[in-house]
Amino acid sequence: MSSSFQDILSRSLEGHQPTYGEVLELLSVEDPYLINDLLNTAREIRFKRFGNKVFLYGFVYFSTHCRNDCGFCYYRRSNDIPRYRKPLDDIINVAEQLEDSGINLIDLTMGEDPAISSQKSYRNLLRIVSEVDEHVDLPIMVSPGTLPPEAFGQLRSAGADWFACYQETHNRDLFKKLRLDQDYDYRFNQKLWAKKEGMMIEEGIMIGVGEDVKDRADSIMIMGDLDAKQVRAMTFLPQEGTPMQGRKALDFMEEIRTIAVMRLVHQDKLIPASLDLEGIRGVKARLMAGANVITSIVPPNKTLAGVAQHELDIDNGMRSKEQIESELDGLGLRVASESDYLSFLKKCSLEA
Repeated sequence: MSSSFQDILSRSLEGHQPTYGEVLELLSVEDPYLINDLLNTAREIRFKRFGNKVFLYGFVYFSTHCRNDCGFCYYRRSNDIPRYRKPLDDIINVAEQLEDSGINLIDLTMGEDPAISSQKSYRNLLRIVSEVDEHVDLPIMVSPGTLPPEAFGQLRSAGADWFACYQETHNRDLFKKLRLDQDYDYRFNQKLWAKKEGMMIEEGIMIGVGEDVKDRADSIMIMGDLDAKQVRAMTFLPQEGTPMQGRKALDFMEEIRTIAVMRLVHQDKLIPASLDLEGIRGVKARLMAGANVITSIVPPNKTLAGVAQHELDIDNGMRSKEQIESELDGLGLRVASESDYLSFLKKCSLEA
């Protein structure tokens, strides 16, 4: 090792970003005591940058139709499953309910529904975003998959503050196996086009899909080059009806360690802990690794789905803000206020 593990942690605490080689070293550590030191350092950095504040994102998965046939996704085109496409009034109603609960952002998510986001139909998406923006006084993230280049300026004008489009991996060969018959560069350029139009971007990777430590390190550094304001890692969970349904899921510790390394590299960025993987019981470990956003908050009894686990903890109310606040109290954390989140957005706009 060119430098000791503890030296890397100490320099990170002082605000220095680890080098690519150091990121590889951090991601490769197996000693449980050193991993614990890594997690402790990630939490300290989060506290230095964000205090004890955690941001909450409401999740509105409004269409489960998709034109793609991704090898990992339950909602892939060829999977014969029940699907829905929510009417506009329902989308607005859920967004208003989420706003009333006290969250910080509305995440409008969909499969790549050809009736909403294709070259000919993306104006339907613009209308949805515009109507939600008119009824809800919160920032909006849009996660629609790929859009034509000319859509991004219009999407920003309609009220979108964030654009999320996950590459899942930045290994081109692996990308071909995950996102069948999709163009790596076209998907990657989505983030560049969104950023050019003044939207903040979120990039994300999947853990346990055949990548190695080098692939993870490459992605963490590419996220920095993109200047993504929110970066995430999520563990792959096998989905019924997909080519990867027989693949064994990795231990969640791989994701948690990756989150911690992301915090050391991307110290002033948002890093999510998703409720979509383990529900409320999985939040603590991710927050203890330096995450500072809880995503996929879904109101019960609205017949909405999740992504990685489409039914987990939704209709029993375990994805509610009240449940999350109780969990945060036990960790000495609190839900960020609206002004806290707007301050973060203002800081991002000044850096653009």
